Amino acid sequence: MHIFKNTNYNFLRWRWYAIGLSTAVVVAGVLVIMTKGIPLGVEFAGGTVVVTQFEQPVTVEQVRNAMQRAFPGVETVVQEYGTAGDRQIMVRVPLVGNESDGSLSRSREQISVALKQAGIGNFSIVGSEIVGPVVGAELTRKGVQATVLSMVAILFYIGVRFQLSFGVGAIVATIHDLLVTLAFLAFFQYDLSLNVIAALLTITGYSTNDTIVIFDRVRENLKAMRGKTLNEVVNISLNQTLGRTVITAGTALLSAVALFLFGGEVLRGFAFTMIVGIITGTYSSVFVAAAIVTFWNRKRRRPVAQPATSGDTEAGGKKQKRARAS
Repeated sequence: MHIFKNTNYNFLRWRWYAIGLSTAVVVAGVLVIMTKGIPLGVEFAGGTVVVTQFEQPVTVEQVRNAMQRAFPGVETVVQEYGTAGDRQIMVRVPLVGNESDGSLSRSREQISVALKQAGIGNFSIVGSEIVGPVVGAELTRKGVQATVLSMVAILFYIGVRFQLSFGVGAIVATIHDLLVTLAFLAFFQYDLSLNVIAALLTITGYSTNDTIVIFDRVRENLKAMRGKTLNEVVNISLNQTLGRTVITAGTALLSAVALFLFGGEVLRGFAFTMIVGIITGTYSSVFVAAAIVTFWNRKRRRPVAQPATSGDTEAGGKKQKRARAS
C-alpha cells in the first residue's frame, strides 16, 4: 500500500529544529521531575491501595476528610477511579517507615472503618493491592535492570548488523524517547507503575524497529548510490520509507488511543505512555537517529567516487604497464 509517491522532503533540513524542540521538552521534564517528581505506583513506593464503589454519588473531598481523620499526618491519595458513573473512589495509603505486610493489611481495614464512621454512604471494596517495602525495592531494581539490559542489547545488535554510528544513533533515539515520555508522565502526573514500565519497554522495541527499517534502507542505498553524499542518501531513504512509517505509527496509535478511551482506569497510564511513545518514537527515528548518523560520519559528506569506466580502466592499465617497463 503506497500512500506517498515520489516524495522529496528534506528531513535533515529540520534536524537542528527537532533537536532543539527535544532538548526543550527534556529540560522542562527534568525541571518538573525535580520540583514535583513523578508519582510512584504502589508497586515501587509500597503501601496499600483500596478501590471502593459507593451506592450513591460521593465527592472526593468527603472521602479525603475521612482519611485525614483515620491517618493523621499521613499524606493519603484520594481520587476518582474510572468514570463518574462508576461511583468508584481509590484510596492509597503510602508506606510509612519500616511497615511490615501485617501493618499494611491493617491499613486496608482502617480505610474501611473510616469510611463507615464517616457515614457518607454504603460502599463495597471492589479491589485492593498491598505491597511491602521488600517487594517494592525488588520491583524497582528489576525494572531498572530490564531497561538497562535492553539498551545494551540494542546497541550490540545494531552495532554488529550495521555500523557503530548506526548503533549509537539508535541508542540516542531510544534514550530520547524514554526521556520525552518520562517528561510527559511528569507533566500530567501519571503514576510510574509496572504497567508504565511495560509500556516503556514496548516503546523501546517499537522505536528500535522503526529505526532499523530506515537504517536498512540507508545501507542498501549507500551501496547503490555511490555518487551521492551521505545526507542525500539518508534523505532519499527517509522518503522511501515514509509511507511504511506513517502506516505503522498510525495503526499502533489508533490501538493505543482505543485503550486510553475504553480500557478503563487500570490501563490508562499504560495507554497514555504508549501514545506518547509511539509519537516520539516515530519522530526520533526520522529526525534524531538519522541526524546522529550524519553527525558521526561527517567525513562522508563528499560524494563517494564513481566506479571506474571501462575506458578509464584501460587507460589505467596502460599507465601501469609503462611504469613497470620504465
